[in-house]
Amino acid sequence: MDVWLIVWLIVGVAFVAAEIFTTTFVLLMFGIGAFAAAGAAALGANEAVQAIVFAVTTALSFVAVRPTLRRYMRRDERDHAMGVEAIEGSMALVMEDVDNDSGMIKIDGELWRARPYDTTQSFAKGDRVRVIEIKGATAMVWKD
Repeated sequence: MDVWLIVWLIVGVAFVAAEIFTTTFVLLMFGIGAFAAAGAAALGANEAVQAIVFAVTTALSFVAVRPTLRRYMRRDERDHAMGVEAIEGSMALVMEDVDNDSGMIKIDGELWRARPYDTTQSFAKGDRVRVIEIKGATAMVWKD
């Protein structure tokens, strides 16, 4: 077995393992290049060709693969609002009349204390309202 094949495989595994701790998708691109160079070594290419395969594959990975991976990872962050951000803007059903003193609404199956966002408004049981903001444990609502 070719020594360079083993060297490139070890280098590739080291880069991929290091990427797990950095999550920047930089070291992963070098790992891809090292595995491509290991493939060239397995096919019998000399050291110069292996180095060129490593450099070209790494460069192409930076241009083609890394932007796609980063876009995919950021998409998950943007698309999944959590906590209060997930509730604000959603529609709710009035379960008990909502006025300045009391009221209950149901948001995605959960009961919330509610008050009108505009203090001159009130909402009757069965009305559909939009959650404008959350203040503490109280939903401030508005009828569209």
